[in-house]
Amino acid sequence: MTHALRRLALPLLLALLLAACSSVPRTPTEGEILSGRLSVQVETEPGATPRAVSAAFELSGDPRSGRLDLNNPLGNVMAQASWAPGSVVLKTPQATTDYPDLDALTREVLGESLPVAALFDWLRGRPWPGAPSQPDPVAAGFEQLGWAVNLARFDEGWVTARRTRQPVVTVRARLDR
Repeated sequence: MTHALRRLALPLLLALLLAACSSVPRTPTEGEILSGRLSVQVETEPGATPRAVSAAFELSGDPRSGRLDLNNPLGNVMAQASWAPGSVVLKTPQATTDYPDLDALTREVLGESLPVAALFDWLRGRPWPGAPSQPDPVAAGFEQLGWAVNLARFDEGWVTARRTRQPVVTVRARLDR
């Protein structure tokens, strides 16, 4: 995969890790389109300059079938992933690439798979029911699958997720209201 394709695909994939949260009184419902701003930082080595990306996003669907668009500040689509059982398609201005599943896509772009199935629950401020989780009272969130999901600013529309094992990945997202 070319460097340009990886650079465009990285925010798309990490957006699936934790794209957003909700406004003060409500949590996004199942099937609701989530949109907002996303910032992703990947630290491949301690002390090295991290890779960082930022984009507007729109996420729809669920772990079985859905779509994620990443847009530049002018609103142009930088990358689009769509998935259904047995198929994942990543489209960028440079290429269209097929994958058997989201894990394969994240492995190709990041060198490892990411907990995509859990993301849809994390976006709604709750642990994924498919794996054990531990509450984190300090961050007003929880730990799950090796990620610390911080919900301290959830009422303002912010969610932060951080994985501390290598590569360290930090995702900050805010949902549009």
